[in-house]
Amino acid sequence: MPFLSSELALRELILMSIAFVLCSVVGLERSIHQKNAGYRTHVLVGMGACGLTLVSWYGFGAGIAGHGAGIDPTRIAAQIVSGIGFLGGGVIFKGRNFVRGLTTAATIWITAAIGMSVGSGLVVLGAMLTVAHL
Repeated sequence: MPFLSSELALRELILMSIAFVLCSVVGLERSIHQKNAGYRTHVLVGMGACGLTLVSWYGFGAGIAGHGAGIDPTRIAAQIVSGIGFLGGGVIFKGRNFVRGLTTAATIWITAAIGMSVGSGLVVLGAMLTVAHL
């Protein structure tokens, strides 16, 4: 069982910590510029995406490999993308001659991508996404 492995627990702790740091950087940048979605939002989105990715992989994927047919850990990742699209849509406002919130929606999406990358063990990709955002 996955929850009995101290090695797995340490890996989860390290990945969640990395996701926290990277998403904090994005959130701090947004807070410094006083944007609608700031530090807490970006950290929550990134940590949630990382946590759900870890659950997807270790809870439903590799943790039970060979114990059932049709198990696909990528299904949760697809739902994260859809959910973040819905969340991002909520911060976009359209007026007569302007549209606001597109960049905020994009940063929420990239924060989710950072969390998902780190949660799936692709730490360098998560770091590069953070650098690309900055």
